[in-house]
Amino acid sequence: MDNIMLDRTPASADQEAVAALVARARAAQRAFADATQERVDDAVAALAWAIYEPGRARALAELAVADTGLGNVADKIVKNQRKTFGTLRDLMRVRTVGVIEEDTAKGIVKIAKPLGVVGAVTPSTNPAATPVNKAMMAVKGRNAIIIAPSPMGSAATGRTVELMRAELARIGAPEDLVQMIPTPITKGLTQALMEAVDLVVVTGSQDNVRRAYSSGTPAIGVGAGNVPVIVDESADLAEAARKICASKTFDNSTSCSSENALVVLDSVYDATIAALEEAGAYLCTAEERERVQSRLWENGKLNRKLIAKDAAILAEAFELAPKAREARFFLVEETGVGKAHPFSGEKLSLVLAVYRVPDFDAAVDQVRRILDHQGRGHSCGIHTRDEAHAKRLADELDVVRVLVNFAHTFGNGGGFDSGLNFTLSMGCGSWQKNSISENLSWKHFVNITHLVRPIPEDKPSEEALFGPFWSRHGR
Repeated sequence: MDNIMLDRTPASADQEAVAALVARARAAQRAFADATQERVDDAVAALAWAIYEPGRARALAELAVADTGLGNVADKIVKNQRKTFGTLRDLMRVRTVGVIEEDTAKGIVKIAKPLGVVGAVTPSTNPAATPVNKAMMAVKGRNAIIIAPSPMGSAATGRTVELMRAELARIGAPEDLVQMIPTPITKGLTQALMEAVDLVVVTGSQDNVRRAYSSGTPAIGVGAGNVPVIVDESADLAEAARKICASKTFDNSTSCSSENALVVLDSVYDATIAALEEAGAYLCTAEERERVQSRLWENGKLNRKLIAKDAAILAEAFELAPKAREARFFLVEETGVGKAHPFSGEKLSLVLAVYRVPDFDAAVDQVRRILDHQGRGHSCGIHTRDEAHAKRLADELDVVRVLVNFAHTFGNGGGFDSGLNFTLSMGCGSWQKNSISENLSWKHFVNITHLVRPIPEDKPSEEALFGPFWSRHGR
């Protein structure tokens, strides 16, 4: 026995702890695998109610801010309810049990099957909303899910998981459909989870995304945000400023979909700045800009004491003019892009870089340069009345989402006025080495069996297929 204990390594202890969770999850998933669509939908609604109920939405928001120091309570309440309600809307409109699609012309019937046990890595920025969002999608596919939270948000995530389990038990569904790895949260436990489950879904640090993809388990990861948004000469400037302000300030800019750079055409630059100031922005002087940069970054890294903090805290920390103490967010003028210009990257704070460009060609080029530096694949936006400008961004830029006239945070991850599905995890395609180029949804949590029957032969002639080629290039 002593020899066995001497040979025991921390890695094996992590694997044993995770194995016990996975065994319970597999038992719960097997018990739930034959559930009817009605029972599945009840379970999904139960998970949603765990966080949507007003008292819980507030309590979890308060715990999240106390646990992480990121964001603010009022907006986290909105996030807990809005994202959950929107996701529930999306999930209640689809079938995931039995036949989910039938194409009689092709003789194909699609039948949904569970994946098994999902491992979900979740971030400190959303320690309540993201676990519920992923759990709803996983259970919709009749899977079990085990959450690996950020250490910084583990208390809030732990309480969220307790509430989800209680709601499952209340309706007679297996509690172990939703679990969390034990605290203290470590990289070893998270790695062991990634290696033991049937699918890993990672929202959070790019280190976790890379480790998920190398874990040997099928994985879905998301990319870093750094959203640039154009304001062109046709935009409704007052409306654009209102939306930018609402989006940038939401939850103190913790969202990966929050605007990080504005690229404004010269012809409307001064008027745009005035509109932004009217909406609640403060434009830093050149001297103040230098203080913002030196204090927001320490040794090349974002200062964790200042990210996602209230505007009043930042105004004091940056020693801004008295006028700035009433502002909701802060503008800094920038011209460069790259490591030597930190304002060109994601700031996770109520600081927004502003670029002045001569024309729309230059605006497109500037956005491309910003995305190439950071955020390629994620998203960008534009405020315009010119549909050709919006179309050009979609045609030319390497992003999954181009939002037109949106408060970016409220449209990118789904919205009631956006056709994108609700999610807290945005795929960025091969541009950020992600396996999906769309918003994470229920589709990523099911296997599909294709029942295939014979159909009348569909075999065109050689002339039909090769004819155009032959006419242009010869045989």
